[in-house]
Amino acid sequence: MSDLYIAAGGGGDPVGTLIAARTLAAGPAGPAGPARPADPPLIATYAWERPEVDPTSSPLGERNFDGLVHERGGFAAFTPATRARPPAGSTMPGLARDLPARLLLLDPARGLPSLARQIASMAEAAGAGRIHIVDIGGDILTHGDEPGLCSPFGDALTLAACRLTGVPTTVHIAGPGLDGEIGEQPLLERLAASRPRVPDRDAAAAASRALAWHPSEASALWAAAVRGARGTVRTVNGVIRLTDASARLYPLPLHEAIGHNPVARALVAERPATLSAAADVSHRLTGIPGLAGERTRGPQPQRPRRVCPDRDEAMKTLREAADGAEHITLRHAARTLGLTWKDIPALRTVLTANTPLLRLG
Repeated sequence: MSDLYIAAGGGGDPVGTLIAARTLAAGPAGPAGPARPADPPLIATYAWERPEVDPTSSPLGERNFDGLVHERGGFAAFTPATRARPPAGSTMPGLARDLPARLLLLDPARGLPSLARQIASMAEAAGAGRIHIVDIGGDILTHGDEPGLCSPFGDALTLAACRLTGVPTTVHIAGPGLDGEIGEQPLLERLAASRPRVPDRDAAAAASRALAWHPSEASALWAAAVRGARGTVRTVNGVIRLTDASARLYPLPLHEAIGHNPVARALVAERPATLSAAADVSHRLTGIPGLAGERTRGPQPQRPRRVCPDRDEAMKTLREAADGAEHITLRHAARTLGLTWKDIPALRTVLTANTPLLRLG
């Protein structure tokens, strides 16, 4: 029997979800320290990526992939050999290779009731007594009117679908504010009754291979905070400050999370039968189109360069671009230097960077 973990928003959330799963499966520390989980966790995720990864900017379903493994419960799993069908793109095959987890595909194409049935089937096949939803940053607790809100729909859809399964579910917020959509302090106020856990470095290290190349910023920020990083970080969309709260994992009951999220409440009430109808609910309540590409507040990528610059030239450029921040994400570093997210491993080599963030001090 294994609990089922759900990466609430897709994209890079499976990376942070692995860290959370390792933390929760280990249990409280005993006299000899925390136990280590024996089996790879089951992580269900949307294949919903940023436009730089997937130009379709939409949640991909089974029809968009070759090489999925079809399970007896009627759902599909990723393998390293899975490939997105062009023009779609996906980091999920790479995550299936580099995360010590079993990645399952959440396909929302047929609306909320169908998604709930998928999740229930996954939980039943796993013998899961509980579902753990993991959201990196905390925008799953949106009230729908925060000025920095970019992508509320996927998280709300996850909450509503889990509510309809009837399976006991806990929501976990990893690193409040790290996604740059809702500030840390408002989220901590919404989490005031939560008793947080602090992952250890071993949990963060389990995601290291994926973080070496994946463009996720929120999961990288959380992993860096768990490893002890503090201070300001320049990201694609602005500056984030890492604090002690950034390293924590905050649980709350599903009903409390839905109580914060008006889109999730409306989805549960209306139970839209198509993805577009569900997206319309989110658009109506937040003013943000549910199936449009994520709103970007930062600079757009420059024309890609053919090679990485040398280290001294690159560091000079990055310090200037960071505008006083103590760290910079590798995704933003690549953009600043005119590179793509696929150049992150080469850039790490040039910069001798072996941590989730590049320190500029």
